[in-house]
Amino acid sequence: MMLAIERLSWHLRSVLLLVLFATTTLGCSGQLGVEPDQEIIQTPVPSDRMETDTQTADPAESIAEVTVKASDEAPSVEAVDEGNASGDSEGWTSFRNGPQQLGIAHTTLPDELELLWEYDAPDGVTASPAISQGRVYAGIVGGNVFCLDLKTGELIWSYRSIESADPDEFAPGFQAPVTITDELVLCGDEDGVMHAIDRETGDKRWVFPTGGEVVGGMTIVGEHGIFGSHGGKLYRLNLSDGSVVWEFETRGPVNASPTVGENFTFVTGCDQPIMRVVDIGSGEQHSEVPLDGLLIATPALVGDVLYFGTDSGTVYAIDWKAKQTVWSYTDPNRQFEIRSSPAVIDDLVIIGSRDKHVHAINRLSGEEVWSFATRAGIDCSPVVCGDRVYFGSRDKNVYGLTIADGQEVWKQNVRQSITASPAVGEGHLVIGTDESDGRILCFGASE
Repeated sequence: MMLAIERLSWHLRSVLLLVLFATTTLGCSGQLGVEPDQEIIQTPVPSDRMETDTQTADPAESIAEVTVKASDEAPSVEAVDEGNASGDSEGWTSFRNGPQQLGIAHTTLPDELELLWEYDAPDGVTASPAISQGRVYAGIVGGNVFCLDLKTGELIWSYRSIESADPDEFAPGFQAPVTITDELVLCGDEDGVMHAIDRETGDKRWVFPTGGEVVGGMTIVGEHGIFGSHGGKLYRLNLSDGSVVWEFETRGPVNASPTVGENFTFVTGCDQPIMRVVDIGSGEQHSEVPLDGLLIATPALVGDVLYFGTDSGTVYAIDWKAKQTVWSYTDPNRQFEIRSSPAVIDDLVIIGSRDKHVHAINRLSGEEVWSFATRAGIDCSPVVCGDRVYFGSRDKNVYGLTIADGQEVWKQNVRQSITASPAVGEGHLVIGTDESDGRILCFGASE
């Protein structure tokens, strides 16, 4: 009898641990995020042409892995992009390189990228690094933030999430993207602590505990930073000392990096499918916008319209002021969870999905322009640089595609799964792999 009770207790503990793991890992999502295991069919069926004012490609000219329905001319980037908040003209200073979270780089990359160096990242990298003034700043799951030389990959300094020098003592990992200012490197850890690190020396400036895991990045607004945590709050802090300007109750975990437009930011909780619009001056709620699904990743903002994917596999364009859907896009044959944040340019919204595809959607109409298939799910958020878009996949490849038609023009197998998003700055692309013996990889032009 006692043996049976002990077995039952062990079983109940196992179930509780599984539920806790799923909740902690997924935030608002109720899905376990199982990857689709069917093999991708490499030659898609051509679909109807989309009526536009520009010359369209013949659908019969679709190629393996790509369905084309758009103009051959490269879409414009400048029309929507306001640049990153720090004024670093060619750097990559935050998750999507600016408060609008558009995912646009302000540099040029060579047509053929070559692997310049790699650096060990114990337990892997799950979020975007930052690039500025010849340095790379990257957080790793092993509990460190590294500052590396952009050209050589040599370590400049290393910061640990705990002060203990004992290598065997557990250090909470960094699974949030890095944000940098002129003086600070900012990154949250899995114990819910936001760390402010001296950018030059790697010394601790201040720390701020939140009570829940931090997986989103910090968005800089003047002398302040805004971020949220799984503790169910959104914070605005003074960058000088980490003191609180205000805090806002989100009623659930915050997964995204804050998107900022005008004087507002946008946040979702888990109590119901709504987006709360928060005045960043007062920290008070301005309005609520109803949603049709749970938003896991960071939305991009152009004008009054937010672009994002949901746990149901639908991509939305939402006018937050009018509180209405401009358009929604979904592939009825491949409705898998979307954890990728979109790259948004003048004509297109480009987003990855766990359906193993990157989708390019007409920004005004919501119609598919092209899609590109990989062999595994894509949690990585694409980055636009010039006339190309770059991203990584769980299929262990980093890809470069033409924006106009989604054709593959560069591909590098890195032998490990990728969920982290790339940083593209100062002529280099830096991305991390998420396996236990992970690496930070830097691509550029060989000298």
